[in-house]
Amino acid sequence: MSEVQNPNVGHIGYEYREITVPRELSSLCLDSYPCFGWESDPNHEAEQVDRSTWNFRGGRPGKKDVVTLYFRRKRSICNKAELTRLQRNFDSCVAELQALEQSKTAVSLMAALTIGIIGTAFMAGSTFAVTAQPPIIWLTILLAIPGLTGWIVPVFLYRSVLRKKTAEIDPLKEQKYDEIDQLCEKGSRLLY
Repeated sequence: MSEVQNPNVGHIGYEYREITVPRELSSLCLDSYPCFGWESDPNHEAEQVDRSTWNFRGGRPGKKDVVTLYFRRKRSICNKAELTRLQRNFDSCVAELQALEQSKTAVSLMAALTIGIIGTAFMAGSTFAVTAQPPIIWLTILLAIPGLTGWIVPVFLYRSVLRKKTAEIDPLKEQKYDEIDQLCEKGSRLLY
């Protein structure tokens, strides 16, 4: 007579997690999530989400590519509550890294756009002055000079502000990476 196998023997219950991160932070997440008990889900591969077009996830043109990562972890893991707390802190650090990176370019872009719009207003005034009856040539020249300057300066202003913001933000990013490292060390100690 054959033995009847218990179907619950050898069963491992998993919980699953799906995260979407920018491509430049995907390696950080792949290396860090195992410190909180997660492992890559062998049933899924990381998939690239192209955000260069409008899509249902609310992406805007010009956004960077993001990657969706899939993880799983045993439901019966020890210290689950503390690991989950550490993981939430890790997730907030990653979100802060993303915000810091976006703020760097946002400030630069706003400064350049503001000067460009002001330059465009001067050029519009110059155009109206030349099309007036009779044309006011001296006013056209007077308004065209700051208008052209307002179109040329934003390129250099963007680069300058970007360099300045990068110098301000890089130490903050390093602090976040150090905090992430400490969180991963704590998580690893809880697992092993």
